[in-house]
Formats: sequence, structure tokens, C-alpha cells
Amino acid sequence: MGVAERKIREKEELREQILKAAKRLFIERGFEKTSIRNIADEIEYSPGIIYHYFQDRNEIFHALHEEGFQELRKRLEILAAVEDPMSRIKAMGKIYIQFALENTDMYDLMFIIEAPIDFIEKRDDICWTEGDTTFNFLRSTIQQCMQQGHFKGHNLEALSFMIWSTVHGMVSLKIRKRVNILDAGEVDQIIENSYQSLVSFIDKA
Repeated sequence: MGVAERKIREKEELREQILKAAKRLFIERGFEKTSIRNIADEIEYSPGIIYHYFQDRNEIFHALHEEGFQELRKRLEILAAVEDPMSRIKAMGKIYIQFALENTDMYDLMFIIEAPIDFIEKRDDICWTEGDTTFNFLRSTIQQCMQQGHFKGHNLEALSFMIWSTVHGMVSLKIRKRVNILDAGEVDQIIENSYQSLVSFIDKA
């Protein structure tokens, strides 16, 4: 391996160290208590070195939220083999819920914490590519359902957003402990039961 190749590899490895440290601190301490300085302390470098790789903390968290979307897409892509779009859309919801509840901190970063979007909005290209790609998978599946005669009278964009926001709302309320206002006997099963209600709506559409 030549000098140039070794330097590139070392740079990539240090970038990965920074992201791993940031993710570890974020999960342990939360967003507000994860700073450039304590990320630097975690990898035993000066804070200045981090700015050679990331312009600010928001860019670091944008990179982490990209990792979350990569994992979610990996899970959803399995459903490409499901030919029936109605079966696929119902399975998508289950996978989405499972991912969110298994990765609550990452889900927070992907869909609730503002830092990744703040970073995107400061760039010339303000497209939220990660979210757009995931939403397109849902939208295209719903479009296929419509082509088969389902969801008559519905608008594609509005229906896609409604289904996504409904499932997102369920898991967000659960993650942020807003479901504790419910009857104690309902809390543990509220996501599963609510999703079954949504599935019933989908089956009748």
C-alpha cells in the first residue's frame, strides 16, 4: 500500500472513530450532552481534529442519522420480494414499528431531533434525501395498491403521508412516554392494537 492510500485509509478510520464515539455518547447522555469536546475526549484527540472532518456538531449528527436510515432501508428492502402490494404495505408498518422501538434513540435522531435537518437547511441542496428515499418506498407501494383498485377516491400524496404520520405518531408517543396517560392495562399492547386498527382500515379501502 502506498503513502497516499494509507493516508486515505487512516482518514476514513478516524472519521469512523469520531462517529462511533458520537453515537456512543449520544445513546448514553442524549443529544444536548454530546459536544465536540467530549467526542474529542472520547477518542483522545483535540477538538480541533474533529473540525477537519465535520464542520460542526449538526453535521456529525446528520451523518449518524444517515446510518439509521441505512439500517431501516436494509430492513424494508427485504419486502421487495413481496409481490402483493397490500401485503407489503402492512408488513412495512410492522418493520417500521419494530425498528423504532428497538432503536429509540436513533429514531429520535432520525425523525424528531432538529440537528440533522438544521445541517441540511444550511446546504445549497436542501433535499432530505434519506427521508425522501424511505417515503418513496411507501408511496410507490401505495401507488401499486391504487393501480389494483384499492384506496379509490384517495389522493396518493395525502394518503401516503397519512399512513406514515399515523405510524410515526404511534411510535413517537410511545418513545416519548406519552402513552402513560392510557389505562395501565392498555399501555404494553397499545402500539400493536393500534396498528391492527390501521390494518383494518387498509383492508377495507
